[in-house]
Amino acid sequence: MSDTVQRLIALSGKKFKVDSSAFTPESDFFLVLGIDSVQSLELLSEIELEFDVEIPDYELTGVKTFVGLAQVIDDRR
Repeated sequence: MSDTVQRLIALSGKKFKVDSSAFTPESDFFLVLGIDSVQSLELLSEIELEFDVEIPDYELTGVKTFVGLAQVIDDRR
């Protein structure tokens, strides 16, 4: 598991107060975190601060897994 994925999982679990120990890179973050689209935008703000990147919303269309999100982040750095 990449460092980016590990950091994403830890950040997401902390943000939404969910035990992230059972999350996998392929986990659907909407399902495992129990979040909706508005909350995903809150998470995006946290991610942008944590990883010092700016991610346009359109780049996240169809991204639902931690590994997919990590790929978008890594591509922006």
